[in-house]
Amino acid sequence: MTTFRRLGRLLALALAFATTTASAADRRCLTECTPRIGIVSAFGAEADILLAQTRAKRVHTISGKTFTTGVLRGNRVVIVLSGVSMINSTLVTQQMLDHFRIERLLMSGIAGGVDPANRVGDVTVPDRWAMPMEVFWNSGSALPSPCGTPLDLSCLGLQLATGPDGQPLPPFVLEGPSGPVETGLYMRRNHVVNASTGPKGAWYFDYPVDPEMLAVARSLSPPLERCGPKARGADGVVDEKLCVRETPRLKVGGRGVSATVFLANAQYREYLHRVLQAQTFEMETAALAHVAHANGVPYLAFRSLSDLAGGEGFDADVGALFASGLAEANEAAVTLAFLEAWRQRPAGTSRRAEGSNRPGTPR
Repeated sequence: MTTFRRLGRLLALALAFATTTASAADRRCLTECTPRIGIVSAFGAEADILLAQTRAKRVHTISGKTFTTGVLRGNRVVIVLSGVSMINSTLVTQQMLDHFRIERLLMSGIAGGVDPANRVGDVTVPDRWAMPMEVFWNSGSALPSPCGTPLDLSCLGLQLATGPDGQPLPPFVLEGPSGPVETGLYMRRNHVVNASTGPKGAWYFDYPVDPEMLAVARSLSPPLERCGPKARGADGVVDEKLCVRETPRLKVGGRGVSATVFLANAQYREYLHRVLQAQTFEMETAALAHVAHANGVPYLAFRSLSDLAGGEGFDADVGALFASGLAEANEAAVTLAFLEAWRQRPAGTSRRAEGSNRPGTPR
């Protein structure tokens, strides 16, 4: 009887091990399978602040990139620096999802402002992200008709982005010295295939953030500083030249946009605000959002505004933001406040909202 019991226990252990191994394989956690929040930082100075406060750190080098696991504000996390650009953001996000068991994704970094009502140092938390420079580049502002019918791009495997009226979003028109210049840049939707849309996939323009994470962000009131840590000298006196004029604010909601360009064109920034009501422009988050949606992982992003994209002339606030360390200090303060609030959210709140990263109705 004892021998049979031992055999039974060994069989049970073998089955448990096989089940665990299968589950791990399903999750594709090639390096580690502990459930974690993935933090992708686009700004090295802010990542350094987060890493300094992370406990039980362990460094993993994957394809030359440094992924650091540990515990931050009571949450198991893995932190990585993305590098600038949509391509780098896409690559490092997918690597993180392949090598670790990521329950949710956070992204943070610096961005240019699009809404002129925002000011230098504000930290924005958009409720959706889009890629406005995924375009069909037509000749002038004539409606595209490559497949024989105006607006039909199906023979090319493409779709135009449309507004609430069902009409294509207007192309960008550049005001030149001799009058308007029609660029013919029509915004497109992106095609995504994932577990819920395969095998045909679906079309999206916006990628909404996770509503549960957004609700926590709306509850935050972190103390955002006007003067960075480097503004205070050894004698304790604050150098006002290293302070922004107005205290930064946390602004939640609105659309963020990302593209493969560094935006220094005021006219295009005004176009994005007019047509999309965009709040912020940068080069990484929408790529992370696309990868998050394709993998079914909820996400949220924080962006500290460095300037008005395409602004003309010198702005003393921009110099103060970076020289004083204010950009990374305030952004890290928001990220840490979110992690603290996330850990303390009410009991019974789902760890992962069902369908939380689905961008509304496919179009």
